[in-house]
Amino acid sequence: QVRKQKRELNRAQRDLARDRNSMERQEKQLEAEIKKMARQGNKQAATALAKQLINLRKQKAKSLGVQTKISAVGYQTQAMHSNMKMASAMSSASKTMTAMNKQLNLKELQETTQNFQKESAKMDMTEELLNDTLEGVLDGSGDEEEQDAIITQVLDEIATTVGTEDIEEKLKQLRA
Repeated sequence: QVRKQKRELNRAQRDLARDRNSMERQEKQLEAEIKKMARQGNKQAATALAKQLINLRKQKAKSLGVQTKISAVGYQTQAMHSNMKMASAMSSASKTMTAMNKQLNLKELQETTQNFQKESAKMDMTEELLNDTLEGVLDGSGDEEEQDAIITQVLDEIATTVGTEDIEEKLKQLRA
């Protein structure tokens, strides 16, 4: 239906444009006839033609005004159609949200979320206890003494090639 209305409006605009072009041709003819009558000295005929020219120009201005109004009506029709489409889309979205809200059990979702948080907290505490236990077992194995012995041995080997002052500084840095 919108296409049909748009076609009709376009047709009306084309008709008005044709009429206006015709009026412009008539205007030029009248101007030429007025000049011709003025050269011949026929003031009465020139005056009558001048009145016709004035009426033609008024009609041309009205035609332009009508074409502008038809154009505005076309734009309003297009805007109304767009608004109807948006309203239809919003209605569809509203129906979809209503259906989703009916399916969504808020209380059940809250319970599930709370259970998830509780179980996640339990898992975090269990992991922390396990990490603490493993650290205690691994730290108690004497690895630090063995690490210090290896570092001291490597530094002693380096000490033979580098000055002793540098080694003492590096030892201080490593132990700090």
